[in-house]
Amino acid sequence: MGGSVKDLKSKGELDEVLRQGSPVILHFWASWCEASKHMDQVFSHLATDFPNAHFFRVEAEEQPELSEAFSISAVPFFVFFKDGKNVDTLEGANPSSLANKVAKVAGSTNAGEAAAPASLGMAAGPAVLESVREFAKENGSSRKESSSMSDHSDPLKNRLQELVHSHSLMLFMKGSPEEPKCGFSRKVVEILKEEGAKFGSFDILTDNEVREGLKKFFNWSTFPQLYCKGELLGGSDIVIAMHESGELREILRDGGVLAAGSEEAKKNVSGNVSSPNSLSGKGVVSNSTGSSVAEKRITDKEPLEDRLKKVISSSAVMLFMKGTPDAPRCGFSSKVVNALREEGVSFGSFDILTDEEVRQGLKTFSNWPTFPQLYYKGELIGGCDIVLELHTSGELKSTLSE
Repeated sequence: MGGSVKDLKSKGELDEVLRQGSPVILHFWASWCEASKHMDQVFSHLATDFPNAHFFRVEAEEQPELSEAFSISAVPFFVFFKDGKNVDTLEGANPSSLANKVAKVAGSTNAGEAAAPASLGMAAGPAVLESVREFAKENGSSRKESSSMSDHSDPLKNRLQELVHSHSLMLFMKGSPEEPKCGFSRKVVEILKEEGAKFGSFDILTDNEVREGLKKFFNWSTFPQLYCKGELLGGSDIVIAMHESGELREILRDGGVLAAGSEEAKKNVSGNVSSPNSLSGKGVVSNSTGSSVAEKRITDKEPLEDRLKKVISSSAVMLFMKGTPDAPRCGFSSKVVNALREEGVSFGSFDILTDEEVRQGLKTFSNWPTFPQLYYKGELIGGCDIVLELHTSGELKSTLSE
């Protein structure tokens, strides 16, 4: 092993090393990510500290098979193996946590000594550590890059807006739909074609300004990126999950981007989708336990906007979801409910599957195309990804109590 970092080229190579039973640590990185470059310095020093372990570097976007195997959606990302088993992971630029986790799986640097995070300082000089800590403090992982456009000129901002809105469904990818240049882009293209979606595309490999600008603009660090009516739906992992759950099909149908003659379009014409008129005015508002607390029966004469405002304000924390808190009807709704309950937040909920008028109205009213949607005192907080990010960072409860 010799205390060096090697580039991992295939899953087969990883499987062969794991069969040997030695500790293995993978660093998923990207050439464009500054956090990856900084953490790679620490990673190399740890390889010297722990010569009995295998340290591998994996370029996430160039190794889709490996990235998909470990559900990599942000870099830097580390995966830890002991005795041939995946025992831990770490996302983001955190040198202390990396050293701790390496020490746990690789043992002590000297025989008879207990594993300790102090090993980080044995080979890594103070200048390296300080620069990484400062970088981590300011930037964190690549997924948490600032969403501010203040660093971009107005012409770039306007250009990005024009590109994002150039098609109702817009895919920013590597390569073209006919010739994808990475596995993630290829998978999203296959899904959109399977759904029968009409979409435009932009090859981010041809324009680095657009590539870097989009990362900042929508606070999403990886590609591909899929947008519907100017709103970011997500990357390959989210698109795949939405496709498997059926959520994507509904969004494409609601966005009017299904090709004429597609299987889903035919279903809509044949009446397999619930009629809005059959459910209008009968949405049930529930509290966080899932029990019915009020049934809103609003007359058809009440303006939709007034009705939406009334339902949104019916609870300080209001969740519009599929199903009820005790019986969610989609994985995204279930995740948000779990996050709110873990935080001990009391909230009301509305099952948008029971009222098509509210469901479609909210998309326009809040300019947010997907569900669930979480509101606090009448203001939209965001969807599943934003709520989970606030929950992970420890900011969710404070956000809902300001």
